[in-house]
Amino acid sequence: MKGNWVYLYRAVDKHGKTLDFMLSQRRNKPAATKFFARMLEINGLPRKIVIDKSGANSAGIKAINKMLNGFGCPLPIEMVRRKYLNNIVEQDHRFIKRRTRPMLGFKSFESASATLSGIEVAHMIRKGQFTPGLCPFLQFAELAA
Repeated sequence: MKGNWVYLYRAVDKHGKTLDFMLSQRRNKPAATKFFARMLEINGLPRKIVIDKSGANSAGIKAINKMLNGFGCPLPIEMVRRKYLNNIVEQDHRFIKRRTRPMLGFKSFESASATLSGIEVAHMIRKGQFTPGLCPFLQFAELAA
């Protein structure tokens, strides 16, 4: 974005299924909290989350655990920060990097968001994450919205 760095948050389950993604202009506690809250709203509560060494991600999960505790959820989400356990996410992320690297960046945040959403959804369809029997185009339109 004209020399500005942006961050792609991605959630992938242990089987490689893409759960959610979000493009953010900042990598801080509010952005991580927003991503985790949205991901949990759509996919439900996990027992554990494997993250990288980002302080923003750990602060976001701690904030989510505080909110869950406030709503009466007895068990917090376990946060795991171990080398190599994050490899499923990193390997899946390689596909996205391979598609965006030749583009040499984006002119605006909106164009980056739209392009990355399309690439992510196409990758999800390629991995077979669409509902059997439902038209792939309708599934694409549903996921991209």
